Amino acid sequence: MAVKKGNMVRAVREKLENSLEAQASDSRFPSYLFDSEGELVDIKGDYALVKFGKVPTPNIWLKLEQLEELK
Repeated sequence: MAVKKGNMVRAVREKLENSLEAQASDSRFPSYLFDSEGELVDIKGDYALVKFGKVPTPNIWLKLEQLEELK
């Protein structure tokens, strides 16, 4: 996925639920990851820092392959 800072994204449930990251932490992901828009704040290697601004939550690092760009 060719994305850049400021793009709006959403997590892809199928790619996130069975990931190494899901196995390393609580696999009960909040629904806002999949149902609301997040803004890409930073990109480092294969990971992106996503800010979900419509709900009071901390920013989260996700793999780029676990995100889909919103148009």
